[in-house]
Amino acid sequence: MQVHHLDPAFTTVERDRANFQLAIRIAVGFVALLWLIQLSNWVLGLGPADLGVRPRELSGLLGVIFAPLLHGGPEHLLANTPPLLVAGTTMLYLYPRSSPSALAAVYFGSGIAVWALGRSSMHLGASGLVYGLVSYILVAGLLRRDRRAIAASLLVCFMYGALVWGLLPIDSGVSWETHLAAAVIGAAMAIKLRRFDIPPRRRYTWEDEDEAAEGEGQVPPHPLG
Repeated sequence: MQVHHLDPAFTTVERDRANFQLAIRIAVGFVALLWLIQLSNWVLGLGPADLGVRPRELSGLLGVIFAPLLHGGPEHLLANTPPLLVAGTTMLYLYPRSSPSALAAVYFGSGIAVWALGRSSMHLGASGLVYGLVSYILVAGLLRRDRRAIAASLLVCFMYGALVWGLLPIDSGVSWETHLAAAVIGAAMAIKLRRFDIPPRRRYTWEDEDEAAEGEGQVPPHPLG
């Protein structure tokens, strides 16, 4: 597979820094919101029991909206915080046009799938978002030819490859249904949106000469090497 070199005008230091800082701010802001909710629940003595996804219960549909924002305790949220920051920043930085659609599909789609097909239990937490983000970044890197996408795919595979065990019904206290649904949706969205956020590749002088020659009915020799 040929790996394309990016157009230097697209990857200027100033532009990259601004985009990366914006991605970090959004990811940190979302995680801060999760911690604020967790702290508020602790101070007020509230629990998430009524706002999680409860499959095939009408009131359990509220969890489609609120479940990703709630956690069973600080340890649960602490486990989700690093991957949310890393995968969230990577997603927003590399795929700014795709992110709104992909994140909405993972956020709501996984909740709806669990409500319709999950086992009778309480499902909550942002781990579904983690699985959806990692799945999207991994598959998108396999489909694209630019170095940044490939590097990001390898990075999340190296850092979070062990997440694959969360897709299996091993621990009854873990919502593997949410993980699986989010991962499938993330991969599907990466395939669907594969033509979005493709950075322009560097063009070489001989490519322009080729196109000009083809327009005139001539085929110039290609440079070697």
